[in-house]
Amino acid sequence: MREKAAQALLCAAPSLAGRGGLCYHGRMDTNAEKKTIFAWNLLPAVLTLALPTMLEQLVQTAVQYVDTAMVGSLGTAATAAVGSTVTVNWLINSTVAAFGVGFLSQISQAFGAGDARRARRTAAQSALAVLVLGTLFTALSLSLAPFVPGWMQLEPALRQSAARYFFVLYLPMLPRTAIILFGTVLRAAGDTKTPMRIGLRLNILNVIGNFLLIYDTRTLTLFGRSVTVWGAGWGVVGAAAGSAIAFAYGGAAITLALFRHEKVSPRGFSMRPDGSVLRPCLRVAFPNMLQRFGTSLGYVAFAAMINALGETATAAHTIANTVESAFYIPGFGMMSAAATLTGNAIGARDERRRRDTARLVFFCEIALMLVSGALLFAFAPAMVRLFSRDAAVILLGSTVLRMVSLSEPFYGVSIVTEGMLQGAGRTREPFLFNIFGMWGVRIVGTFVCTRLLGLGLVAAWGCMIGHNLLLFALYVLFYSGGKWLPAEMRGEGST
Repeated sequence: MREKAAQALLCAAPSLAGRGGLCYHGRMDTNAEKKTIFAWNLLPAVLTLALPTMLEQLVQTAVQYVDTAMVGSLGTAATAAVGSTVTVNWLINSTVAAFGVGFLSQISQAFGAGDARRARRTAAQSALAVLVLGTLFTALSLSLAPFVPGWMQLEPALRQSAARYFFVLYLPMLPRTAIILFGTVLRAAGDTKTPMRIGLRLNILNVIGNFLLIYDTRTLTLFGRSVTVWGAGWGVVGAAAGSAIAFAYGGAAITLALFRHEKVSPRGFSMRPDGSVLRPCLRVAFPNMLQRFGTSLGYVAFAAMINALGETATAAHTIANTVESAFYIPGFGMMSAAATLTGNAIGARDERRRRDTARLVFFCEIALMLVSGALLFAFAPAMVRLFSRDAAVILLGSTVLRMVSLSEPFYGVSIVTEGMLQGAGRTREPFLFNIFGMWGVRIVGTFVCTRLLGLGLVAAWGCMIGHNLLLFALYVLFYSGGKWLPAEMRGEGST
């Protein structure tokens, strides 16, 4: 791997990428222009961006599994109390993440055009966004904590515990905002390893915190010896406290990493509002924010309808969501690579490289999601048993997981296509597609099935799968048309 001073984002040397090599700035060497379906010499660059993101998400998912299992050991009621707030967590986090899409688009295109100064100015504005959004969402989250369980139709006996969990979890909203936005900035600059390392340490700290704060002081047997382990005995609130401590560490660590970064450090650049940077970022971020807010609000409505089906359905839904998240890791890893590489190619106005990258990413994505879907179908019952011993929960959770496993490759294509559109700065169409699919198919369908027809969780997940298949069709049709590309890049067609 080699770097060109201040201009290069990532260059794969011939020893890594093949005879011609690959540089993010400019076209591929003519030696690499063999007429093949897939430009395999691009694979090292794709994997360099995708694999650390996948590993980071794998660790996060493993910790989510551990969290769910730890809370699940307290009983189905505890699982339902924590699970009832999950979709509201998505609503808040995804709204913050939407602003990151604007910074990702601008920074990746700046590096593609060889404008390192513009990339650093954009990074400085992301620091301003962290301060503003972190403060705003801290106040909003904490003030709404007492009302969230009621809005989510949680059983009255569980609402106080769920409200405390939510309040403690969102105390460190400022560092959580830094983790989301600064992580996006680093990935847009081609650095996926730093967020991965910080995420790994954060999640280890989270597990340790949970181990000490959830349970009472107890005696464990290690290597044949009895050991007394201190525990706070805070139960569900202890799980939130362990996560809060870990988020506080992660926010501090990623802020330090950004300001020390050689390519996108904001040091020396003003953090006062800069309209020339913020306006294009907001043009990209605003539709994505509406999309994430609208779809996350849909998840809230979806979960509220499921919660109304009872404790068993709520627990099965929560566990199935947790299990399923591991099998989306290839999709979101490739989405990160697709967004950055597409932004680079568009910044360099290199349509051939964009097409070659797209073909390769689609191939890798579909192959990976076929494998993950097959594994999910085969091991669904065993995965659900990791989190619950309730036979009814295991049967219901396994059923819906096997249903959704069949749609994994289709959903993967949608994820990657959306990433490419984000790299191009096109977020209006994904907003329209997602809002229509969420509210027109999933929410209306679930309402009809559960409230009017008296059906249960299986029917609700059927509506969710219908939503995913509709997104696949809409994204493929729009992407194939090529109108999302800059005008000067449309002449050669799109793939």
